[in-house]
Amino acid sequence: MVLMLFMFGISGKQQATAYLDSRNFTEPMFVFAIMVMAGTRPILQVAGSAVRILARLMPLPKGVSTYFLVLAFVPLLGSFITEPAAMTLAALMLRHTLFSKETSTRLKYATIGVLFVNISIGGTLTPFAAPPVLMVAAKWNWDMVYMLTHFGWKAAIAVFVNATVAALIFRKEVGHMGKQAPSTTNPAVPLSVVLVHLAFLALVVVFSHHPAVFMGLFLFFMGFTTAYQRHQNPLILKEALLVAFFLAGLVVLGGLQQWWLEPVLMGMNVNSVFFGATALTAITDNAALTYLGSLVNGLSEEFKVALVAGAVTGGGLTFIANAPNPAGDAILKDKFADNAIHPAGLLLGALAPTFVAILAFVSGFQ
Repeated sequence: MVLMLFMFGISGKQQATAYLDSRNFTEPMFVFAIMVMAGTRPILQVAGSAVRILARLMPLPKGVSTYFLVLAFVPLLGSFITEPAAMTLAALMLRHTLFSKETSTRLKYATIGVLFVNISIGGTLTPFAAPPVLMVAAKWNWDMVYMLTHFGWKAAIAVFVNATVAALIFRKEVGHMGKQAPSTTNPAVPLSVVLVHLAFLALVVVFSHHPAVFMGLFLFFMGFTTAYQRHQNPLILKEALLVAFFLAGLVVLGGLQQWWLEPVLMGMNVNSVFFGATALTAITDNAALTYLGSLVNGLSEEFKVALVAGAVTGGGLTFIANAPNPAGDAILKDKFADNAIHPAGLLLGALAPTFVAILAFVSGFQ
């Protein structure tokens, strides 16, 4: 807002509005629509049911299998229901199972460290679920096949390694997760309503590059949820708007950053940009890094992959590193001492899983 007011005052209405008209807000609009739709009770009910069914089928104690699936399956599911929705689901399941009883501080911080890292990298199987990927996918022509071959399989390996190691280390402390199902005061959503939600979600993804289409679908979806409110929880409009507003701000501000960013990036090699992005994303949002990188022309394909890989790798180190992290913090913080998750504790808990993610991704451009 400040930038645009100065532009209006200095350059006049015509130039200011021409600059805004030259910006592409498709990605922020898509994030808003997909977050609201994926965070609804019918979608979360399907995801939660899938976790419980898989836990019963695994040849492990139910507590251990549930713990593993919350840290592995749910983050990978975030590639389809979006990372914020996956974080919400995983945090709620942990709150009602693992954290329903007193647990050690070591277990708590190790769990959120793995969860935050796995959510950040687990959304890279598709081009629409993780904000740092979404901000560059259209410009760089990264489709689902590209994401799976360059990011997805590596992310899946890292996610499973992190979840497996955590489950093995804490197998004696997570047994109570199998004795208490996630509590809910809401009745089951009818299958017909679930199918309608899934259809809307799929259509919005299919038309993700056509805002007139997916926003029209979103308006129809809003009408449907209003007509059948008894099958809905309050829509996460505020949370989705905050994320979309942040991304839209990147689009406005980022358009004027190329003068300094291009020489900086062009002076870095592939390895330095990967490790630099991993470190920088801990003190800034990873979507900001990748969007700014997308403004620079002439980057090699290896350089682009390294930039995005580094951005998602460091997404679990701090609360501000990845957009879904504050949602997980808000849901789980009252289960920690002094009703707060200590930043140093999160950093320590995330270091080992971040190192695993580094090993998984770094082989792709060396």
